[in-house]
Amino acid sequence: MSEPSASAAPHLRRLLDLLADGAPAEALGTVSSQARAAGVPAGDLAEVERATATALRIRGALRQHRRRELQLTALFDTAGDLAASRDLDDVLNAIVRRARMLLGTDTAYLTLPDEEAGDTYMRVTDGSVSVLFQRLRLELGHGLGGLVAQTASPYATPDYRTDERFHHTRNINAGVLDEGLVAILGVPLLLGSSRGGTGKVIGVLFAADRAPRVFSPDEVALLCSLAAHAAIAIDTARALADTRSALDELAETNAELAEANAAVRAHSAAMQRAEESHDRLTDLVLRGRDVKDVAAAVAGLLDSPLTIHDPGGRPLAAVRPDGADFAADSMDAGWLAETAEESRTGARAVHRDGRVICAVLAGQELLAGLVLHRREPLDDSDRRLFERASVVTGLLLLLRRTVAETENRVRGELISDLLSDPDRDPAGLAERGRRLGIDLDRPHLLLVAESGTRERLAPAAMRYLFGGDIHGVSAEHAGNVVLLIDAGDPGPVAGDTARVAAAQLGQLIQAPVTVAATGPARGARELASAYGEAARCLRAMRVLGRTGEGACVGELGFLGVVLGDAQDVDGFVSATLGPLLEYDAQRGTHLVRTLDAYFGSGGSLIRAKDELHVHVNTVVQRLDRVQVLLGHDWNEPGRALELQLALRLHALTGERQER
Repeated sequence: MSEPSASAAPHLRRLLDLLADGAPAEALGTVSSQARAAGVPAGDLAEVERATATALRIRGALRQHRRRELQLTALFDTAGDLAASRDLDDVLNAIVRRARMLLGTDTAYLTLPDEEAGDTYMRVTDGSVSVLFQRLRLELGHGLGGLVAQTASPYATPDYRTDERFHHTRNINAGVLDEGLVAILGVPLLLGSSRGGTGKVIGVLFAADRAPRVFSPDEVALLCSLAAHAAIAIDTARALADTRSALDELAETNAELAEANAAVRAHSAAMQRAEESHDRLTDLVLRGRDVKDVAAAVAGLLDSPLTIHDPGGRPLAAVRPDGADFAADSMDAGWLAETAEESRTGARAVHRDGRVICAVLAGQELLAGLVLHRREPLDDSDRRLFERASVVTGLLLLLRRTVAETENRVRGELISDLLSDPDRDPAGLAERGRRLGIDLDRPHLLLVAESGTRERLAPAAMRYLFGGDIHGVSAEHAGNVVLLIDAGDPGPVAGDTARVAAAQLGQLIQAPVTVAATGPARGARELASAYGEAARCLRAMRVLGRTGEGACVGELGFLGVVLGDAQDVDGFVSATLGPLLEYDAQRGTHLVRTLDAYFGSGGSLIRAKDELHVHVNTVVQRLDRVQVLLGHDWNEPGRALELQLALRLHALTGERQER
């Protein structure tokens, strides 16, 4: 007798144990080899290999999430340094050191302008080995730092020596060559100017490698956040220096001493309040609180209602000074974008139309807008508090987005597998969905979207789901973007959902987006069938010239009957011939029969009257009544085609009922 074949179950459990223990990729990869050596049958062995591939993908996603968490933790530590330290050198050294650590670069450094000498000098370096580089002084407007300072925007170069976008000078090239730097990223340190409301660049923060490298948008946003902390530290240090200077000057005369002491006490109290407020906001982040908690804290500190809106104007949070929520309307997206751009350009909060607005940024990307509802402008200390709140809000939104994107990628693989082969393992697909928080047995709407700028559509779909708090998932499939949205009970109408999605996705990518929707459907097979129907609907919308719109099959008229899986013939006939059927039923007339005879005779009144056995004037009178009931365009080519199809379907329905 042959021995029983080995089972795949122990090896699958081994995969789960390794994944839970955080084992290296090599350990996961050996499981399939062990299963093969153990004599697992070919079918089960293939399942073990697929499970191994899935475990490796999950391990990669978890590692990326942990890396993001470590980066954000370091940012929070930097914020804590700002609150705890009064020494500018200590804070700037910590920021430059963490910039190098978080971006994994060979060096990091920070330059500040020397207003007396009229140039820029190295303020802090970390990882530098060249004395020439550490003592380097740069003329204003020269080098990559000059380009960053002139434009107040971040710039990155994969190879400094061959990049012609900025002005090269002999001394800068010599310092960079002596240090051996190749790839450089620079971001501005921005502060609002008290004159004119425009932003002022007070320095540049750099991260650099000694080998070619392309810096990602996330790395640029991370360095911009650190630069914002550095700007706050410098601003605070200057304010403290001004206070000390004022004390020294006012101490010279006894007559002015009392007034000076009062001013200093007020200023110190304001500074202390700002620092305590910053500690409180930082503590909220470190304890994993949400955007709403930050809004409640700021509203209480500034004693004014506060709302947070996404770039489309939709409210993310709305809190009164006492911490109570209130219903906030959506804000005009154009007004918000214009005001946020003014805030971004000036690097400070803007007072307009009885509200104070501050842009929440990640690099150059607008994440949200903080809106404080008060008529009077903020004083300097409260303005700084409000601006710091925007930095904390940005960190929270970036963290939420990172978590949502990671989860969506894992769930998107499930949707792609479901649409590719729903019959392979429906039960397995349903179980995978439950583990990922997607109940495929619940009713879902399925949306298929396309745009001329396809590479921007998939990220926009994740932002649409994330920003609108919509319970759903998105994935790329067959060249289009598919969105699976929980329909609930009762759920949203497919056509309305498609139109809203088309409008908001188009706004996010600034280009027309066409969306076709079907459902609700449930289960792997129904959802796969719904995808086929939505794809056909999308092709029909393209042929009909309905680019940039949203619709469902039921809204395409007779094309919906042809394309749709449901084939609602009775609904189509009723919608098309309803007024004539009702008129005939109430008055015993024959308008439907007359219209059928008219079309059947090729539009000839003579042949129609012969078929109906009535006078030609009777045919004319009946057709006049048809025009009154159906409208003047009843005989136009497109409308006539729908009417003829409805007449034929009506006749077929009658024959079926007679049988």
